[in-house]
Amino acid sequence: MHASAKPFLTVLLAWLMLLLAPLALAQVQPDQMDRGPAQLLVQGPVQPGERVELGLRFRPDPGWHGYWSNPGDAGQGMVLEWQLPPGWQAGDPRYPMPQRLLISGLMNHVFDGEHAVLVPLAVPAGAIAGRSYPVAVFARWLSCSDRLCVPQWATLQASVTVGADGTSDPRFDGWRAALVPQLDRPAQFALTPAALRIAIPLPAALTLTDPHVFVGETGLVDYAAPQSFTRQGDLLVAEIPRKGAPIEVGQVSGIIKLDDIGGGVRFVAQPGTVAAGGERIAGPAPPAPLWLLLGGALLGGLLLNLMPCVFPILSLKALSLVRAGESEAQARAEGLAYSAGVVLACLVLGAVMLGLRAAGEQVGWAFQLQQPGVLVALTVLAVVVTANLGGVFELPVLALTGRGGRSSAFATGLLAAFVATPCTGPFMAAAMGAALLLPPVPALALFAALGLGLALPFLTLGFVPALRRLLPRPGAWMARFRRAMALPMGLTALALIWLLARVGGQGFALVALVLLAGLLIALLVVGRLQRGGKLAWPAFGLIAAPFLIFAVFALPASFAPSQPGAAASVLEPLPFSEPELAEA
Repeated sequence: MHASAKPFLTVLLAWLMLLLAPLALAQVQPDQMDRGPAQLLVQGPVQPGERVELGLRFRPDPGWHGYWSNPGDAGQGMVLEWQLPPGWQAGDPRYPMPQRLLISGLMNHVFDGEHAVLVPLAVPAGAIAGRSYPVAVFARWLSCSDRLCVPQWATLQASVTVGADGTSDPRFDGWRAALVPQLDRPAQFALTPAALRIAIPLPAALTLTDPHVFVGETGLVDYAAPQSFTRQGDLLVAEIPRKGAPIEVGQVSGIIKLDDIGGGVRFVAQPGTVAAGGERIAGPAPPAPLWLLLGGALLGGLLLNLMPCVFPILSLKALSLVRAGESEAQARAEGLAYSAGVVLACLVLGAVMLGLRAAGEQVGWAFQLQQPGVLVALTVLAVVVTANLGGVFELPVLALTGRGGRSSAFATGLLAAFVATPCTGPFMAAAMGAALLLPPVPALALFAALGLGLALPFLTLGFVPALRRLLPRPGAWMARFRRAMALPMGLTALALIWLLARVGGQGFALVALVLLAGLLIALLVVGRLQRGGKLAWPAFGLIAAPFLIFAVFALPASFAPSQPGAAASVLEPLPFSEPELAEA
């Protein structure tokens, strides 16, 4: 082959590969645009060494929408795979202002209706004037309605003319005007465990009617949470709550929408100092001061003593306080031990809850009652306490038996706080809600205040002799009162059995009932032996062991959580599988 023909053949082969690449890609994955067409358009002719804009025009069907680069809690951003001539380079896509769409608590960043995404295309100086160059892109995006999302993809092609005279596509003027302009000054951001704070330089004279920040980095903030805005002269400070496990970033980019007609600017923020304070101009009301939240938690814990889920246990503590009236030192010691148990239980439960939420779990106060194993343990405990109060057997270690002691008071405090968590009072909701947003130390202080409020009546009786003297003297009424308290505790056990059936299914609850029946038989034998003055607890182990072993293996096997949503549906739902999804 002649040497001069080699460069020509090389260029020809490159052109053929470029022309055939989009076609080969389309053959592998045919276009899917059944929820609205998309086009790749060119602004117009371009000179060598300059830039030209490409437009990706989307026209979703009525009722369908596309997504911004960060789609929010759901959806998917657009993915582009370019096929360009050698030396040509496509820049980052530039989007118009997205809209917010909240569906079932999930915030989506969407484009409703026709919209265009512009992409700058750099043409090398070596491009030949008068020639048209093919460009292609394989685009993947998601089209969604309020009920359904359908993946879309297509190989979009266009031709760019180099060096020729011609007119620009007039539609690009409108699309360019819809783009969000870039702020000419850098912003600063600071990350706290609870929020992302961004200081954006904007003139103080600028009127803000409906500000909102669209954060470009995924997984950094809670998109559906209310945003707060304060003004510090020519700085606008936005505070956005975080969500899930904290992540660190080197910079934060995004769009701040300034009004309700689509005005806004793009910004890039670098790490820095974001001062607190300033004039609040938008967002939810500022959080209550910590001292007020602590007071609400204290008062809420105090009111928990009157709640029906707490009363069966806490009322029995009065028996111990009546008996403790015989010794002032003993009363103080038991009051402190009981309070220590309550506060410790609240702190441990609060710390576990905060840790689970920091790891991304959606849990709240009384989260442990959603766990089947914890429910079984609580049900067993309620049945044992009911049998003890009813006089079936005696358990000297437990404070509820009436024998008292600091260790027994401490155990009763732990138990009281644990079973009190399903209840909330009118002053407790705000404090517990704030605890989920505050840093760990003040959040744990709120849980400690809750426990102190729960323990306060007994702590006060332990340290104020005049109040103890108002209590009735010990006597036979204490035994009758103790047996009367078996009734509300028994009702609590029945409620827990009902909850077991709701959480784990009827089979799960039936296995738990077999376990409870075995334990009651063992406790009846213990009571008979105790009344005869004989050694009782080895017999309990021999009788209860087979039932415990049976429950260990049968409870996990019988666990079948109910699905009330599916049972109530009128649409005949099917279990999820890939073939079912493909057929749908």
